[in-house]
Amino acid sequence: MNDEEPTTEPAEAARPAPLGVARTSTGRAEIDAQLARLADADHLPADGHVEVYEDVHRGLRDALTALDAPQASRPYDIRS
Repeated sequence: MNDEEPTTEPAEAARPAPLGVARTSTGRAEIDAQLARLADADHLPADGHVEVYEDVHRGLRDALTALDAPQASRPYDIRS
C-alpha cells in the first residue's frame, strides 16, 4: 500500500479564468474602449483587478465629465 498523499496542483486551481461576461457595444467609441479594457482583468489574479477597475472607472468618469463641458461654439453655416 502507498502511504503517499495524492498530489494536486494548487497553482492550476488558482489560475485566473475569464468570467465570460458579454459586453454590448454602446455605440460610443470612448465608452466601448473603456468597457473592452475590463477584459484585461480576466487574465490577472484578483489582486490585480483593482488597478484595471480604477482605470476603467477613471476613463468612464472622464467621458461623463466631458459631456457636461460647454461645447465650443461653431460658426453658423450661413447660406444665401
